[in-house]
Amino acid sequence: MSQSSPPICNYEGSDYQKSFWEEGGRVYEDAVEGIALRRLLPEGGRFMLELGAGAGRNTARYKNYDRVALVDYSRTQLEQARDRLGDSSRYLYIAADVYQLPFADRRFDGATMIRTLHHMAYPVLALSQVSRVMQTDGIFILEFANKRNLKAIFRYMFKKQSWNPFSLEPVEFTELNFDFHPKSVRRYLKEAGFAIEKQLTVSHFRIGFLKKHLPTKILVFTDSTLQWTGQWLQYSPSVFSRCRAGHIGDMPAVESLFRCPVCHSSLPEIQSDLTCPQCGAIWQYRDGIYDFRR
Repeated sequence: MSQSSPPICNYEGSDYQKSFWEEGGRVYEDAVEGIALRRLLPEGGRFMLELGAGAGRNTARYKNYDRVALVDYSRTQLEQARDRLGDSSRYLYIAADVYQLPFADRRFDGATMIRTLHHMAYPVLALSQVSRVMQTDGIFILEFANKRNLKAIFRYMFKKQSWNPFSLEPVEFTELNFDFHPKSVRRYLKEAGFAIEKQLTVSHFRIGFLKKHLPTKILVFTDSTLQWTGQWLQYSPSVFSRCRAGHIGDMPAVESLFRCPVCHSSLPEIQSDLTCPQCGAIWQYRDGIYDFRR
């Protein structure tokens, strides 16, 4: 990352998958997110871009796509994903900055960004990069942390928190961790060239007391029923949006998959280090992972 680049939340060396998902009591959250994805994903597609893929928790859920490109800034997270999913021609593992995606224009007909936007200090810039690499009418599924959730509203009413859940600006509750107002996210998506088709509210019962005292199956069933209300109201901690990419003055997709993050020249998809023919930048390929970080 250069000094002029936006700040990055880097999970390098983290045991996030194990400590948060496998041992952190997140069975309920994982289950309801899986339900939301099944409801929003198209029946099939050719090339899925998974942004913020981490250790590949959701990757198996994209089984109807021919190929999946897993992108994360952390190389160690991608190593965990590779250990989980294996060396298959169906998967591409790519360490990259979402603000400078190393892909040619219009390469993907599907994309997801789950539990990732909340680390973006410049959400429109990140979403514009996603829009650039998506084909016209491609489906993008975005999850965002909802600032205007019921817990935050009650905490604000009883003066347990200082920030206003109804104001439109993001709240950074800890460094590079943001909650967003649904209205603001709708604006971000529109500015980036996406049209929202459907919204689901998710994780309505993300409260320790409820998860401890109620059976997970009941929480999951009730949450899955309430998800449909997201088309009209968004008061849950997590919101999923199915969006369609649209481009004015659309351009055809080019043959190459990669482009140089420095000068934007085309790069071949080969399993070795990539040297940019225009600027001479060298991008490493090691142990099945492309590294486009600067």
